[in-house]
Amino acid sequence: MQKFLIDLQYFAPVIVYKKLTDFSNIVFEQYEHFDKMSFRNRAVVAGANGPVNLSVPLEQGRNQRTLVKEVRIADRENWQSRHWKTIQSCYNRSPFFEYYIPTLEELYGKKYGYLWDWNLACFEWVKSQLRLSIEVNFSIDYQPLYDETSYVDWRGKILPKNKPGPGQYPVYRQVFEDRLGFLPNLSILDLMFCQGNHAMEILRKT
Repeated sequence: MQKFLIDLQYFAPVIVYKKLTDFSNIVFEQYEHFDKMSFRNRAVVAGANGPVNLSVPLEQGRNQRTLVKEVRIADRENWQSRHWKTIQSCYNRSPFFEYYIPTLEELYGKKYGYLWDWNLACFEWVKSQLRLSIEVNFSIDYQPLYDETSYVDWRGKILPKNKPGPGQYPVYRQVFEDRLGFLPNLSILDLMFCQGNHAMEILRKT
């Protein structure tokens, strides 16, 4: 059975979790170099005026050539508090936001020194809330190519600059859809806050 190989992202876009429903095993790449043009330290949510970027500040900035598992977070900007307040502002009127508040607020209250540890904690939170039945593994070294019969390699495929076409992403009712239209491929948080326990059904059937 094939494994799903991908970079570890900050509350990854919905399309990642849609793809994930096809697998029982995920492998996160931990020996690649940090890519500044990615979702590794960025999540996109829906605000009243359009998409809002949540960006985790890094100690050496975005241009560093560091193994992704060794990238350190710059904690001096109190970014977790700002991100949490932004999420509250964007989704306090969404149907299921209150359901997730206790555990998500607790997650944003914990300090993390490394981006890898933060992103992994975010993934584990989503995995728990969506009741994803999937085995999590990590790469043991960097390989530019993997055997296609054993792995589906999505490393570097989901980028902010790459916009999914119609039919590639789940469509569901969003908070500001009446004024903005549907915003595709936002963070998985958007789907969860808007659809709650129906999120997995939407991911599987789309």
